[in-house]
Amino acid sequence: MRALKWFSVLTTIGMLFILLGGALVTKTDSGMGCGQSWPLCNGQLIPDEISSELVIELAHRVVSGSVGIMVIILSIAAWKSIGHIRETKFLAVNSIFFLVLQGLIGAAAVVWGQSDFVLAVHFGISLISFSTVLLLTFLIFEVDKKFEAEKLILDKRMQKHIIGVTIYSFIVVYTGALVRHVNASLVCKDWPLCSNDQITLPTNMYEWIQMGHRAAAGLIFIWIGYITFLAIKNYRHQKVMYWGWIIAFILVFLQVIAGAFIIYLRGNLFVALFHAFFISCLFGLLSYFLLFCYRSSIHSNKKKPSNPLSSTL
Repeated sequence: MRALKWFSVLTTIGMLFILLGGALVTKTDSGMGCGQSWPLCNGQLIPDEISSELVIELAHRVVSGSVGIMVIILSIAAWKSIGHIRETKFLAVNSIFFLVLQGLIGAAAVVWGQSDFVLAVHFGISLISFSTVLLLTFLIFEVDKKFEAEKLILDKRMQKHIIGVTIYSFIVVYTGALVRHVNASLVCKDWPLCSNDQITLPTNMYEWIQMGHRAAAGLIFIWIGYITFLAIKNYRHQKVMYWGWIIAFILVFLQVIAGAFIIYLRGNLFVALFHAFFISCLFGLLSYFLLFCYRSSIHSNKKKPSNPLSSTL
């Protein structure tokens, strides 16, 4: 089990590298670095002409392929080792499914090309793929029973907030990916408004996309802040929820700050990658909270009397 834990951590880190690699490819316009050839690069195993775009795209493909093999191995090993845990088989199957799906979308974009609005979905699919692997890793570590994550009971209000903010976070992710794909990152020169000198509505599609993403990010910041307040108030003795939401708020705060610095530093590449890193970690954490909601509903149903008359006897 110890070896499986280490392997799951390495696989999860590898999935993060895939996410950041995809963001790097988009940010540096390296998507066509290998031409319209996939999985080979310009129709060759080892290309004759080397460019920075080719290196970035080819490296992303190599990492994705290598980590993909690791995901398959992890899914099979988890199925065999902890398949008795209710969520394991579902996550194992979906980790492979979404991994293949994101690879096919990436390949289709290279060979046939896609609109920016379709390509923006690719990052969201990659996030779901990362989250399934992350949840598998959490399940593997939960086997030790060192914390009461498995028996955590959430009230209905918290469950609704978790489901709502997780679904909404995917919208925020999509708008952020769309900003990158349409090259609208620096269309607004100021922050938080497009122009701090005067308050005006966006004047073109690129400004609407940029300001729409900022508005969506501002709302999720407020929403997660409120849920964190509820967690601190009502779940102080349940460390997974208490510290989990504090970490979530820190991540969304860093996400907002990184977004602002992208503007101030005029699209600095490292800041942009940190921007993608923070939202990836946040989405993974929200997915873990979704798992709590599922478990909580299962436990609640088990506690309900099977006979409606039994409660009155």
